[in-house]
Amino acid sequence: MGILQRLVGSYLVVIVTTVIILEAFLIAAVNYYYNYNIEQILTSQAELSASFYEQYFAGGNLEQQAEKLLKGFSHHSAAQVQIISSSGQLMQDSTGLQTENSMLEYRDVRLAASRGQPETWRGYDPIAEEEVLAVSYPLQDAGHSIGVVRFVTSLAGTKETVRQISVLLISIGLIVIGLVAVVGILLSRTITGSITGLKQTAEKMAEGDFTARAQKRYRDEFGALADTLNTMAVKIQEQDQLKNEFISSVSHELRSPLTSIKGWVITLKSGLLTGKATIQDGLEIIESETDRLTRLVDELLDFSKFEDGRMVLNYTAFQSADFLQNIGKQLRPRAARQGITLQVQAGDSLPVIKADESRLKQVMINLLDNALKFTEPGGTIVITARLAGEQFIITVEDSGAGIAEQDVPKLFQKFYKGNHSMSGSGLGLSISEQIIKLHKGDISIDSRLGKGTKVTIFLPRSEEL
Repeated sequence: MGILQRLVGSYLVVIVTTVIILEAFLIAAVNYYYNYNIEQILTSQAELSASFYEQYFAGGNLEQQAEKLLKGFSHHSAAQVQIISSSGQLMQDSTGLQTENSMLEYRDVRLAASRGQPETWRGYDPIAEEEVLAVSYPLQDAGHSIGVVRFVTSLAGTKETVRQISVLLISIGLIVIGLVAVVGILLSRTITGSITGLKQTAEKMAEGDFTARAQKRYRDEFGALADTLNTMAVKIQEQDQLKNEFISSVSHELRSPLTSIKGWVITLKSGLLTGKATIQDGLEIIESETDRLTRLVDELLDFSKFEDGRMVLNYTAFQSADFLQNIGKQLRPRAARQGITLQVQAGDSLPVIKADESRLKQVMINLLDNALKFTEPGGTIVITARLAGEQFIITVEDSGAGIAEQDVPKLFQKFYKGNHSMSGSGLGLSISEQIIKLHKGDISIDSRLGKGTKVTIFLPRSEEL
């Protein structure tokens, strides 16, 4: 069963149940109202008639006075009026009814005559052949019941009136149910329409069509979901584009050193090179290109580990100042060859920190490699470290080309390389960020185009990382 059927079904179940309960209550109330009013009217007329007899006719012969009493009692009533003796004999009847049967067969007459109290009876009258309501009231003489005055009325008209009102109420109820069903279907379609649109868009995306967009029909939860789905599609497209660029870049990064290595291997195998210096140059190029390939493969392996959640840090305690000085010594020769000044400002007062030294070194090498790539000869690169409260802060600042403001937020995205011709695989900064986050730290980049770049690493000072 679909959502539309369930929603409309739920609406109908609630409304139909409510209408049935309300209809039953109203019909019962109408039926009670009409029957109760008729009973009260007959009772009042019977009581007034009995009081009239007791006041003006008591002491006389009831049988002789019966005709006169009947005229007086029936003059102001549309009901059938009967004068009955205490023995059950029908003396007078306003309809002219005559019967040899004892009226004591009727419960109301029998009880009124024997108990001296008014009684009411509702049921089927075989003589009238219809349902009637009868009220019997004792006629008193000196405290003794000498007869009964009985008012009888047909309930056929009342039942017909109640039936007509019931039909009207049921018709109104059916109209209400019909209107609710129509409104329920229309309202449900506003929900199912949004869901159907989202489902169709999601199916297209599942098939790889990320150009599909969900229509935002209303400003509600489904509208917010449509916005989220569209945003996700845009991000997936961006990631897909970056992935394609990354594959193209990696292919180029692999092809270039392999071509160089293969070329030199062929040249060396040919035996045409005779000079020792030339052979040495070729071997150095092969070694350099091999190192380049190794770094690229290491980055790909690290990226795979981070994606699968298999990266585990090996924590050790080490002196932070010595750590930074050693990195400076390792890269200072390369900086000197490029005409760049590399400074390390790390005093002996820096604390011992607990971290994965190898992974932290990988981050620093990556940052310094980027700084060396994009800093012109004559520029400077400064590594500084300091304590700030519970944080150990390392900065790498260069006077290089800088990065455009709109590109800075994208630098930590996987596969993002920027537009510079010297950009690498697009994984270095993403991997560096993951390593720092595994240390429960943070990393940020502040850069201005043409003004240089500053990268700041925040590590927790506490040894319990």
